[in-house]
Formats: sequence, structure tokens, C-alpha cells
Amino acid sequence: MRTDDQSAVRRSLRMSVAEGVVAELVGACASGGAITAWALYLGLTPVLVGLLGALPFVAQLVQIPSAWLTRVHGSRRTALWTIGVSRQLPLLLAILPWLPVDEPGQRAILLAVAAASSLLAVAGNNAWTSWMGELVPDRLRGRYFGRRTAFCALGSTLGALGAGLALDHARPGAGAGLVLSLLSLTSCAFGAITVALLRRQHEPCAHLVPPEPTLADALRPWTEPAARSALVFHVAWAAACGLSAAFYPIHMIANLRMGFARMALYNGAIAAVRMLTAPLWGRALDRVGARPVLVACCFGLSISNAIWLFPREDVLWPLAVDAVLSGVLLAGQGLASFSLPLNVSSRGTRPFHLAAFAAAAGIATGVACAAGGALAHVLPAHVGFLGRTLVGSQFGPARSGLRRAGRAAKLGGVTFDCQACGACCCNPAENRAEGYRDYVPVEPGSRLLRRRQLLGRYTVLNDGGDRHLKLVGAEERCAALEGALGKKVRCAVYADRPAACRKVDPGSARCLQYRKERGITS
Repeated sequence: MRTDDQSAVRRSLRMSVAEGVVAELVGACASGGAITAWALYLGLTPVLVGLLGALPFVAQLVQIPSAWLTRVHGSRRTALWTIGVSRQLPLLLAILPWLPVDEPGQRAILLAVAAASSLLAVAGNNAWTSWMGELVPDRLRGRYFGRRTAFCALGSTLGALGAGLALDHARPGAGAGLVLSLLSLTSCAFGAITVALLRRQHEPCAHLVPPEPTLADALRPWTEPAARSALVFHVAWAAACGLSAAFYPIHMIANLRMGFARMALYNGAIAAVRMLTAPLWGRALDRVGARPVLVACCFGLSISNAIWLFPREDVLWPLAVDAVLSGVLLAGQGLASFSLPLNVSSRGTRPFHLAAFAAAAGIATGVACAAGGALAHVLPAHVGFLGRTLVGSQFGPARSGLRRAGRAAKLGGVTFDCQACGACCCNPAENRAEGYRDYVPVEPGSRLLRRRQLLGRYTVLNDGGDRHLKLVGAEERCAALEGALGKKVRCAVYADRPAACRKVDPGSARCLQYRKERGITS
């Protein structure tokens, strides 16, 4: 390699680290907690939440066309265009709260933007990874990407924490829409910076014109034994992870009541551990290879999921253990998953190897993620386990938090006093006949819930024509609420239910008398 080429490569590697950090800020403002906030703000159903979570994986279907595009137009050029466009799509979300479109239309726009962004991201990632495979010397690959991952984890931590704090301090109604719009605009600004940094990076062998791709090139990852065995492993692992992928954020917010800031803190802790351990895993990759590291880390991660059986709203410390363990293992798993396709491919077929790995894993994850959304409808909301009552979504996934809210008053595993802790049902006959409808949990001071109106001391959520509420004060105000609304309503009435409420005997005299007076027999 000539001296000027070596200088260009060193400069490009430094630029790539900076670009990776800024790209994490893009993700913090446009995905993760932000996309969960958009889902809550627009009132997406559990099925749509599952679909939203599945989109990035279903988009892997375009991996083979993306590889063809990379091969024909070059990795650098393809990466610049696709990444540049995908990171400006949040501009459509920035104006979404003020568009003259009804709620179903707004939800459709959110899903369309997410789908388009996912498709372009697939093409961009294929081209970028192929580009980096040529740019980074083989002997330095593990150490370089280990160091890059560490800096990216720092950017992810800061970005997620900042976005989480902004979301948690958003005011209800228009204030929430303003915060989400500002996050989308910020994402676009950071996206423009990443494109500027990408443009300053070198493309090795840019003067070489690759031969026209053939069908044999596209099928080679499936015909080579080494690549095929790795593909089977990727599919199995992706399917196992995809069942619960979309429901972890919902479980943390709706069931564990962590809020966006604490959820960001949890993710930030994982990122911090990844930042510390990624360089160590990078050196391990250079010494023993990607396969042993990948198998060891995936085995550890499969065991660590059991930790999620134990956190409750008032017992969150198991998540600290999970953050440390997951951070260590995810650092190695991520680097090994990234390096393995590069190790088993050559320059000519690399885009197709990358496409095959990403498509196989992505499709498996997407199908499993959608299946998880359907599974949330049929699994029980509460399950007894070792003397404990667990919500279904702890079984990764089962019922999500969107389905759990509103049912606490008729679930035997949750114990409280009807009057002292504010748990009761208005219009019990109607409730018995129709059952509870699913809805986003409502609590005093909750944010990112649209169409709320305060009626005295009642918080009302109008969800698709069904009015659901939380009674802040005494139970007897149900009649006043019905008079104000001019109709009979189903309602689930809670207070914040501190831990002490769960210790109250549900068969206490006050509770039994209250239910007897109102004819509650369920």
C-alpha cells in the first residue's frame, strides 16, 4: 500500500469512529425509546406495536437486491445515498402532530416512515459494511471495531439518556408532540453530520471495476459449507430473540413503571459495560476467531434472560445484574456477529455474504417478533411461579403492558383493599358482560397520552370511542363522571398502588362491605 493510501486509510478510520458516535445519537432520537414514545403517543395497538418492532427485520427481505446494488454502483456511493436519505426521513415525523390527518392516518404515516427508513437502512448497512471490510486491514479488524464499538456505546448512552429525559419531562397533549417533533429534527441534524463524515472517508480499490454480478455469486453463501452452517445458527438465534424483542420497552414502561429516563439509564448501563469490554472482545476475536466468541456469548445471553422473571415495580435491582451481564455478553456477540460474515467472504462476494446473513437473521427475527405480538393475545395475563405472581410479559414475551393495564381489579394475584388503594369497578354488570378493554395505563402526571381531558379529579382517556379512566379520588365519584359524560362508562379505578397496597388482605371487611353494597360479585 502506498504512503498516501495508508494516510487516507488512517484518516478514514478516525472519521469512521466519529461517524459511529454521531450515528448513535441519530438512533437515540429516532428509534428505541423515541419510537416507543411515538407508538404510545399515537395509541398503537399491541398488534401494531409488534408490527412496528418487526419492520426492521422484515426489511431484510431486500438484502439480496441491496447486495446487487452495492456490487453494481460501489459500496461507498451506495452507502452515501441510502444512509443520507434514510436519516432525513424523520422530517416527516417532525410535522406529524400538526398534519390535518386523522389518527388512523397518523399511525399509517408512522408505520410508512418506519418501513421506508428500515428498507433504506438495510441497503445502507450492506454497502457500509462491505466498504468497511475493504477499508479496515484484516489483522486489525477485531481491535479496531472493538475500539469503535466502545466509543459508539458512549454516544449511545449519552443520546439515550438525553432523549429519555426529554420524553419524561414532556407535558401532556401538544407538549408531548412538540418534544417528539424536536427529537425528530435533532435526528435529522445529526444524520446530516454523519453523511458529511462519510463523504470524507476513503474507498480502497475505487479504481477497480467489479465484474457484473451473477446468480452464482448471489447463491454462494448458501452453497459454501462454512457459510451455510453459520447461517443456520444465525436463523435459530434470531428467531429465539425475536419473540420478545418488541415488548421489552413496553414491559419496562407499562408493567415495571420505569419511565423513559430509567429505561434509558438501564440501556445506558448496558452500553457503558459494552464500552469497557468491547476492546477486550476485539483482541479475543483477533486471537481465537469469531465463531468461538459468538457461541460462548450467545450461550450466556440465553441463560441471562431468566433474570427478567424477577423484577417488579418495587424491585428493580435484578435489572442492574442483567445490565452488567448483558453488557459484557452483547459486546462480544455483536462484534462476533459483525466479523463472521467478513471472515467467510472474499471481496467479490462480500455484499452477497453480508446480505445472506442479514436477510436470514432479519426475516427470522421479524417473523418471530410478529408471532410474539400474536402470542401476547393468547397467553395468560398473570402466571403463578414459585409462589410469585408474574405478569405474562415476563415470559418473553407474553402479555405486554398494553394488555395488562386495566385488568388489575379482577386478577387474584394482585391483592389490595378496594377503598384504601382505590381499586374498584364502576358499573360491574357492564364490566362482567363485556370484560375490560385493553388500553394504555393512565396515572397522575403521565405523559405522551393524547386526547386526555381532566374532568374534576378524573383522568379520562378517549381511546377509539371507549372512555377509560383512572379515578384519582374516592370511588363514589363514578356517578358524577357518568353525569358529566352523559353515558354509562366502563372504568378501571386505581391509585398509584404503592407496595403497601399489595399487602392488604383482599378479603378485608371494608372491601367485602364495599362490594356487597354495590352488588359486585366478580
